[in-house]
Amino acid sequence: MLIEIITHHEIKDLGQSIKEARKNSSKSITELAARAGMSASNWYRIESSQVLKLPISTLRAIEESLEVRFLKARDC
Repeated sequence: MLIEIITHHEIKDLGQSIKEARKNSSKSITELAARAGMSASNWYRIESSQVLKLPISTLRAIEESLEVRFLKARDC
């Protein structure tokens, strides 16, 4: 039997942190978004904090495409 545990964590300035990591990379927003399995417009919405609830799977995909970690494993 599986038990679903739902928690919410606020990561202050996550959108800005993602934007800074993208700018520090040599990849375009289109390339990074494709690697993360999303559209460039969705990536932009995340960076500009228009997305209020971000699934952990989406955050992990962004982290993998940027090769950075915003949320440590023990935090989730």
